[in-house]
Amino acid sequence: MFRFETAGESHGECLVATLTGLPSGVPVSLERVNRELWRRQQGFGRGGRMKIETDTVEIVAGVRHSQTIGAPIAMIIRNKDWKNWLEPMAVEDFEGSDEKRKKVLRPRPGHADLAGMIKYNYHDARYILERASARETTARVAVGAVAKELLREFGITVLSHVIAVGTEKLGRAATWDELVALSLKEEVLLGCVDPEAEQRMKAVVDEAYKTGDTVGGVFEVVAHGLPIGLGSHITWDQRLDGKLAQAIVSMQAVKGVEIGYAAEGAEAFGSKVQDTIHYNKEDRAFFRGANRAGGLEGGITNGQDLLVRGMLKPISTLRRPLESVDIVTREAEKAAYERSDVAVVPAAGVIGEAMVAIVLAQVFLEKFGGDSMEETRRNYDGYLEQVRNF
Repeated sequence: MFRFETAGESHGECLVATLTGLPSGVPVSLERVNRELWRRQQGFGRGGRMKIETDTVEIVAGVRHSQTIGAPIAMIIRNKDWKNWLEPMAVEDFEGSDEKRKKVLRPRPGHADLAGMIKYNYHDARYILERASARETTARVAVGAVAKELLREFGITVLSHVIAVGTEKLGRAATWDELVALSLKEEVLLGCVDPEAEQRMKAVVDEAYKTGDTVGGVFEVVAHGLPIGLGSHITWDQRLDGKLAQAIVSMQAVKGVEIGYAAEGAEAFGSKVQDTIHYNKEDRAFFRGANRAGGLEGGITNGQDLLVRGMLKPISTLRRPLESVDIVTREAEKAAYERSDVAVVPAAGVIGEAMVAIVLAQVFLEKFGGDSMEETRRNYDGYLEQVRNF
């Protein structure tokens, strides 16, 4: 079974990820994994932490001579900022003041601070916010990059772009070529394929900067080259749409998911929503008249591009803090401020790519299995032959 776990705190020594279930023989490029980590750190609106960290991965188990060996993979991403947090994040206890421990006593609205403090019985949000932080997604992106290495071997590519920041929207579909070009850029503004729309989005972020506020948006993840038949309609928990929705909403600050053109379809008649079915006799292949379903029907991939959108709320930590309460005195206070971003929609898109790639790798291996890439490829090729002869 393909599964992963992450560990580590935002200002701890490092982030750790473990990944099990990959067959042997999957090529793994550190350059490509680090490129994904770099992409996660880009975008207009990022905070001061991105000036400190230059994320790179150390693979310490499971990969030898640029290939998986079938064993669990272990990865480490070190936090450069940790040197400034040796006492607050110390493993062993020490005698010291609350100032040295950098306690957080004024929970921030929108964060896990207060609920986590009550749940775990801590009178200090530091223990909660360090793990709840979106810094954790760095490890997810590393795992997703390895999942992409598997998918790449079978012609499957996962990319993303930003379709809205605040009230400013792209307003049209992006082409696959535009997404590829966007992924290759060395300078990332807001991750939108249309320069004019991107400048409008930038103006929204500029306004948030000026007012000490934050802004959210919408990103779209597109998976290209998928075969028909990943996922299942048989039981609720095998439906691929449900797995994708859970994966995207598990991301910090994401509050909603859309597959295909769900919101638009909810306002239309069925005759305008369903993707008509056609057959090309020359190619001996079925095809669709559109892709409003976003590549999924009945929880199963239908061979079209998979379209998954994530709705990202504005970051909860504001430079102009909101009303809160001191956890000790119970008096009204302004919420604590931890160094934070103003807008993270492009980064969220990259994280969304990772989560989609992870889910697709899971269902791909559930269907085709294999202890080695040779075995997986035989199974996959045999299935494609079955599809061609249907």
